[in-house]
Amino acid sequence: MLKDAMGGYRGTATEISRIIAEHPDNAEAYYDLGNARSSCEDYDGAIDAFTMALKRGLRFREAITAYGNRGIARAKSGDFEGAVQDFTEIIGRKPNNKRLLCSAYKGRALVKEKMGDSEGAVRDKKTALLLSPDGNNQ
Repeated sequence: MLKDAMGGYRGTATEISRIIAEHPDNAEAYYDLGNARSSCEDYDGAIDAFTMALKRGLRFREAITAYGNRGIARAKSGDFEGAVQDFTEIIGRKPNNKRLLCSAYKGRALVKEKMGDSEGAVRDKKTALLLSPDGNNQ
């Protein structure tokens, strides 16, 4: 992965694209490209990169994170249904990490609110609160 110890992504989307050109099946490079594009607010480019990463096959935890990051990018680009699908995919995969699962419910709740599904949002918020490792739902 191209992530440094401080959690930042090394290189630009252009540099990561060069790696992809040399290694087109490198799922992690597409994942990093998605994060780089998302950090530059290129949400459509991020969605495409995360989709390619998922198609190429990421390890379980990275796939969960890619679905979450793609869900956020979809929500920011106005694709609320796609965002709900991504957060639902995380929930369906049942990660053992309660923080990841809690984040998926929170993300889905926020998108459902934007879609006008207040009942669904309340259900997801309640579930997130139950899963929250620290007992609150900030």
